[in-house]
Amino acid sequence: MNASSTSSQVLRLGLTGGIGSGKSTLARLLQAMGADLIDADAISRACTESGGSAIQAIAETFGDSFITTDGSLDRQKMREHVFAQPEARKVLERIVHPLVGNEIRRKTLLATSSVVVFDIPLLVESPHWRPQLDRVLVVDCFPATQVRRVTQRSGWDLPTIEAVMRSQSTREARLAAADFVVFNDTDSIDNLQHLAQALANRFGL
Repeated sequence: MNASSTSSQVLRLGLTGGIGSGKSTLARLLQAMGADLIDADAISRACTESGGSAIQAIAETFGDSFITTDGSLDRQKMREHVFAQPEARKVLERIVHPLVGNEIRRKTLLATSSVVVFDIPLLVESPHWRPQLDRVLVVDCFPATQVRRVTQRSGWDLPTIEAVMRSQSTREARLAAADFVVFNDTDSIDNLQHLAQALANRFGL
C-alpha cells in the first residue's frame, strides 16, 4: 500500500488497538462524522469469503479441508492451525497481504475526505505501515476488559482469546507507537461517541 498517494492536505490516520478494545466501533463513529474509512480487516475478510481473491491460493497451499462447503475460508480451523504452527501464519499472510494491499491502494485513491482513517489491527506489528501514515491513534483498555468483551461478543473460550492477544503487540508497544490514545474501558457507547466527537473536532471533520 502507498497511502502517501493521497493529497498532502489529507490526514492519514492509522487506527489500531487490541482485540476487544472498541477500535472498530470508534472507526465507524469517525466515518459517520465525515472521515473516509479503509478497513484492512474487512478487506482481508472479503478476500477469504466465497469467491474471494485468496480462496484458490489458500486451497492450493493448505488443502481443500480449509475451505467450507460454501467456498469460504474455514476461519476457526485456520485460526487453530496458525496458533499451533506459527510458520503457517506467515504463509497465509504472504497470500492475503498483497491482495489486501492492492485493495487498500484502490480505496485510498477514491478517498474524498480531509481525514482518511486506516483501521489496521496489526499496525504496530507491521513496521511498513508507520512511514505511510501521518498519525497513529490507539484505542486502549485493560486486558481484562478485552477478555470480557470478546467472550460476550464471540463466545470464545479463554485460551483462544489469550492466544489471539499473545499474537498481537503488547499493550505497552501499542501505547509507545501512539500519537493519540483513546482510553475505552467502559461499555458506554455515549462515552466513546463523545471521545470520537472530540477527535473529529481536532481533526477538522
